[in-house]
Amino acid sequence: MKAMILAAGRGERMRPLTDTCPKPLLKVGGIPLIEHHLRRLQKAGFREIVINHAWLGEQIENSLGNGQAYGLEISYSAEKEGGLETAGGIATALPMLGNTPFLVINGDVLTDIDFVGAIKISNELEQSGNLAHLWLVDNPSHHPEGDFQLLSSGKITERQTNTSALTFSGVGVYHPALFKDIQAHIRAKLAPLLRKAMQNGLVSGEYHNGYWLDVGTIERLRQANQWFEANQSK
Repeated sequence: MKAMILAAGRGERMRPLTDTCPKPLLKVGGIPLIEHHLRRLQKAGFREIVINHAWLGEQIENSLGNGQAYGLEISYSAEKEGGLETAGGIATALPMLGNTPFLVINGDVLTDIDFVGAIKISNELEQSGNLAHLWLVDNPSHHPEGDFQLLSSGKITERQTNTSALTFSGVGVYHPALFKDIQAHIRAKLAPLLRKAMQNGLVSGEYHNGYWLDVGTIERLRQANQWFEANQSK
């Protein structure tokens, strides 16, 4: 099974740090944020990783190389300035990802979600006909309304009025068929694809009650470093 790390964002809310350094290379515990994903993916049994990039992408390639230092094979999907949004970036990278379900991780989150489980989920997607499986987390203070509803059946639906929605973690397993109508190299958002699939009952998910942080601001980068310092010896 292959994995893709989304690393094409400009990181506007991280400026001025991201004026000269791409957000995935900002350090948590002295280690580039993206490297935390690489280490955990390798430990989970992944070997082939695709990384997309746009802003200062050459720094990402120069830093990570071909992945050999991590026991991985890394391929890069370079995007035009400004990026292609999530669905556009994934659709453009599909030739590298293959014809079977793959794991996708937002490069700007820090989490202890168990990537080992993605391999089993990949097989389940093939058998069930579902197009996506998402990990949902408790709503953070900066996103209190949440994104989606997790049903007792394990299916995910759009957020319903007066119900307890959860936040999409930015970690999911996707079947390539989800992106069949998206042209490569064209900007496209992921949310409309997911909502359409949800309406057809083709998105499953699970609740993650462990650690998750959207490292989207300088303050949250500080929080990430505090968490790492407190937990690195555990």
